[in-house]
Amino acid sequence: MIMFATLAAVAVLAVVTQDQAQLRAAPKDGAQQQAILWQGDSLEIRGEKLDYLQVYDHRRERAGYIKTSQVRLVSMQPDDAPDAFAVIRFLRDTPGAEALGISYTAAYLKAAPANAIGAEAFDALGTMAERLAKRASSKQPKQNEATIAAHLEVVANYGINIKGYEREGRMQLCYDGEAFRRVLAMNATPDQKARAALALTRQDCIDPAMRPTERFALDQWRADVLDRVNTTSLPEYLKNRMRMRKASVWSSIAFQRARKGEQVAESANRALTELAAVNKEEFADEDVYTYADAGVRVGTTRWAAEPVVVPKPGLNIVTAAGQPGETCVMLTDAKHDVKTPLAKRCTYSVVWAASARANAQNTALTLAVQPMENWRELWLFHQTSQGWIIDIPPPANSDPDLGYAEFAGWVPGTNKMLVAREAKVEGRFRKSFEVVSMDSLQVENGADKPGSLSVFYKWQDPAWKRQTISLR
Repeated sequence: MIMFATLAAVAVLAVVTQDQAQLRAAPKDGAQQQAILWQGDSLEIRGEKLDYLQVYDHRRERAGYIKTSQVRLVSMQPDDAPDAFAVIRFLRDTPGAEALGISYTAAYLKAAPANAIGAEAFDALGTMAERLAKRASSKQPKQNEATIAAHLEVVANYGINIKGYEREGRMQLCYDGEAFRRVLAMNATPDQKARAALALTRQDCIDPAMRPTERFALDQWRADVLDRVNTTSLPEYLKNRMRMRKASVWSSIAFQRARKGEQVAESANRALTELAAVNKEEFADEDVYTYADAGVRVGTTRWAAEPVVVPKPGLNIVTAAGQPGETCVMLTDAKHDVKTPLAKRCTYSVVWAASARANAQNTALTLAVQPMENWRELWLFHQTSQGWIIDIPPPANSDPDLGYAEFAGWVPGTNKMLVAREAKVEGRFRKSFEVVSMDSLQVENGADKPGSLSVFYKWQDPAWKRQTISLR
């Protein structure tokens, strides 16, 4: 993982501490430039002249001179390893100094005796690598882009593998987590193991091109990694992060098991339990966003925890297998069975039959249908002058990253229904409680809280209020 093979016999290294340091052909400010060096670059020292060091850059295979003020000398002797480690502790939490910190860590791991290297070094290494990847993925001023690209090249020279995935038109960079895997395998503290588990199970670092079987295996592994961390002695904010991550992972597992036709109640209940255990009084600023994300993911698959109800007189949903992988949904009543249904549609989505809700007049029925892991639609079967039709109100009017729309109640004596929507749109979470016309699917009124909308507050379905995640 950490490569210093070419410098194995070197007693002292020169580590570049400044960006855009110049490697020159002679020890003069006006000498020809051989290369541009960046923070974290390591150089073999071959001599000293005036206020310059004569060095050799193994990465670029260039020799030259660099000003002494632009480097720090790092001893590769075992007795001096603690000095390098003290610098690592300082740089570990210094934004923008990741490449330099990784360089010091590489030197420390090369110099220190094997029995002296503990989990803290790998914890620091992983933390800095992950932070650099996050910084490279975020929107940066144009003048910073070259610096970050150079830092990524520097750390790659030390064996830090940062992968890129295209998501929603932008590139997401992620550290592969090798250092964190070592932390989990060592005698680390609960805090260190928790940070490692959280880094290794990030949702945004899953390859979007991964096949369903591979994704299912990965999520099972993610759940196992999280469960192996003893959270008893963790500070409350770390416990919260573990709970939110577990809730997200188990909601993914519930959906994948449903697609495979397996039992889903246990995994869905686990997701609900973990989300319910989150202590919202112990949130850091970043945790508010994470909690909203976990809530939408769990809310999308919450019907997996509900048993299918016994059909009642009136409108009902019957499902049957269609083409390979398809589920056909048929709307029936006392006069129309599966052979002559009122309406029928086949889908490759997961159909949550337990969600079916009919109005008192038996002129409309709603059904939760989930085509993707983090996207749940609301199917509306309703009677019109042209017969029965199926409309699909989406989770949001624009294209959300994830979200769900769910039935929340009928407004008696009208052709209106109550709908709750929660979605992530352009990086922001939006929640709305709405009165919707079934004729046009237009939102006649809406609010961000049920209590702010008198019609919604008055006619919300008691079962919905008891089961929904949107009121968390």
